[in-house]
Amino acid sequence: MAERHHAKGGGLDTPMELKSRLLPNLTSDPDLFGRFAERFARYMGTANFLLYMTIFVIVWIAVNVIGLFGLRWDPYPFILLNLFFSTQASYAAPLILLAQNRQDDRDRVQIEQDRSRNERNLADTEYLTREVAALRISLREVATRDFVRSELRSLLEELIALQDADDAEDARPTSGSSSKNSSTKNGSSKRSSNS
Repeated sequence: MAERHHAKGGGLDTPMELKSRLLPNLTSDPDLFGRFAERFARYMGTANFLLYMTIFVIVWIAVNVIGLFGLRWDPYPFILLNLFFSTQASYAAPLILLAQNRQDDRDRVQIEQDRSRNERNLADTEYLTREVAALRISLREVATRDFVRSELRSLLEELIALQDADDAEDARPTSGSSSKNSSTKNGSSKRSSNS
C-alpha cells in the first residue's frame, strides 16, 4: 500500500504540485507601486493638477453646451463627466491612502530612531553628569588656585622675614667679625685697583 502512494506522486514527505488557477497570479513589486502612489498623490495636491483639471472641465462643458463642430456627446446634466470624476475619485482615494500609509510607516521608523537616539543622548548626559560630580568631589580634596596662592604668599612672607633677619644679623657689628670684614673689604679693593 505504501508503494502505491509513492507511485502516484509522493507521500506526506513530498509537497503537492500547485494547481493552475483560473486567473493568473499577478505579482507586483509593492515598493514600486507604493512609489507610484506617492508620486500620484503628490501630483494631485499641486496647483498644476488643479489648473489642468479646471481647464479640462471648462473645455468639456463648453464643447457640450455650445456643440462645437457638432459634437455634443455629454448633454447638460453632464453624466459622463460625473462618471469620469467618480472613476477618478475611486482610484485616487486608495492611492492617497496607500501613500499616507507609507508615510506613516516612514514616520514610525523615524520616531523609533529618534527615540533610540534620545535614549543614547540621555544615557551619555547622565554619564557625563556623574563624571562631573565625581570630579567636583575629587576637587574638594585638591588644592585650589586661591589656596595655593595664599600658601605661596605666606611662604614668601616667611622667606622675606627670614632674609630680613639674616640681613639684620649680618649688619650687626661684632668685634672680631667687623675687623675681618673691613680687612677683607680693603684687600679686595686693593686687588681691584692693582689690576
